[in-house]
Amino acid sequence: MSLGCSYTARDTAVQLIAYYRVSTERQGQSGLGLEAQRAKVEQLAAERGAELVAEFVEVESGRKADRPQLAAALAAARKLGAVVAVAKLDRIARDAELVLRLS
Repeated sequence: MSLGCSYTARDTAVQLIAYYRVSTERQGQSGLGLEAQRAKVEQLAAERGAELVAEFVEVESGRKADRPQLAAALAAARKLGAVVAVAKLDRIARDAELVLRLS
């Protein structure tokens, strides 16, 4: 029985918002840390058939809770119904309490 709906896998693809963070300006300028993070998130998207719709980059300590680009990434994810993707959990925070408060 057909319900008259047609869609493709692309229509149901999860949308990802990438968040990349390095701790120092030097790491940000070198691009090495950022490129490794970007490659990991792109690999995740490819493996899951997800669509990478935005990227946010921040040069800031993981210990700081006040990070404008992280806030922007979370806001964009809420607005789009997307998922925030990071290469490693420590890119979001070095503190489990901060991770638990992100919602």
